[in-house]
Amino acid sequence: MSFGDQSRKLSATTLLSKGLTPGKLRGLQRISNPDGTLTILALDQNNSVVDMAAKALKTAGEDRQPTYEEVVEIKLDLMRSLAPVVSGVLIDPYYGAWSAVASEAIPPHKGLLVRLEKSAYNKSKLGAPLAAVEPGWGVEKIKLMGADAVKLLAQFEPTEPHSAEANLALVEQVYEECKRHDVLLLLEAVAFPFGGEAKTDASFLERKAETVIETARQLSRFCDVYKAEFPGTLDRESDDQLENNLQALDAVSERPWVLLSAGVDYAAYLVQVEMALRAGAAGILGGRAFWKEYFLQPDGPSRTEFAVTTGRQRIAEVDALVRSLGTPWFGRYGLTRDDLNTVRAVEGWHYRYPRLAGGSPALPSSHGPAAPGEVY
Repeated sequence: MSFGDQSRKLSATTLLSKGLTPGKLRGLQRISNPDGTLTILALDQNNSVVDMAAKALKTAGEDRQPTYEEVVEIKLDLMRSLAPVVSGVLIDPYYGAWSAVASEAIPPHKGLLVRLEKSAYNKSKLGAPLAAVEPGWGVEKIKLMGADAVKLLAQFEPTEPHSAEANLALVEQVYEECKRHDVLLLLEAVAFPFGGEAKTDASFLERKAETVIETARQLSRFCDVYKAEFPGTLDRESDDQLENNLQALDAVSERPWVLLSAGVDYAAYLVQVEMALRAGAAGILGGRAFWKEYFLQPDGPSRTEFAVTTGRQRIAEVDALVRSLGTPWFGRYGLTRDDLNTVRAVEGWHYRYPRLAGGSPALPSSHGPAAPGEVY
């Protein structure tokens, strides 16, 4: 007689060799849909939310900036309205994270991702952004508060050496910290104009796709989920060229990748999402494309109504595409759901944890696996 399934099992070392340690694996499970795809809502924007709220106040006859408390309530309203239809929510620490958890604006069964970087940043001599961590914040605190993932934004331009070197150093540092604390890292990388350029200038638009692809080649190894820009511009490049760009992005991405929205209108984002999913994306991490018109509504009830109707409808439409066309995160690691179901750790693995995850050495142990009489 024997207990349980005695069929052949997959060793947990198979996951460890792919960087899928217990904390990171749990994070992926928590932020994904049941099928392994990702439909994540971004509400970690600070400056853009403040700016949109200030414009709404001015339209209403109040020429002032929103208060801290008002920005908190804006974010909580959007969370309550939209979180039920996504797999996870990305929020900032300054306005959102603690209030979101305490109020259950993000339901407990939804994934919680928390931003690491600060909004304001220094610039290189050519005007390129130099990323930095939010003062008073860090990977350890995100892990301590029970979040499922750390998110880091690193604006990156491979042809601008000063900022590229500085931002790469920060990415590597944060990646090592996340390994040490065994917490999932989602890395967002975006292109930017510099040297007097604007985002609408031909010089920027012409190199954008190459920048997005080369950035993924250089940075995607330093994370667990990669958040990518659309590599090109709709109506500027042909569909064939955009599809080639997306296939190139997928080929160089070493981790599951999701498509950001970058504030584009929803109709354009929907087109981008379908193209990205067909090229191999695991899902989306979108924000303003879903909810930016919230600030155009005349009053609080109208804003909430917009979020729970139009906002939810948009996310539901995108989510249907994600679930039908997306590549599950485990597929990027060469695994299937059945593979994961057969994974087993060996007796005594906990003695070596978190060292086996790349973290701090485990506490010294006087012996190996426990004897039967020591098990409780």
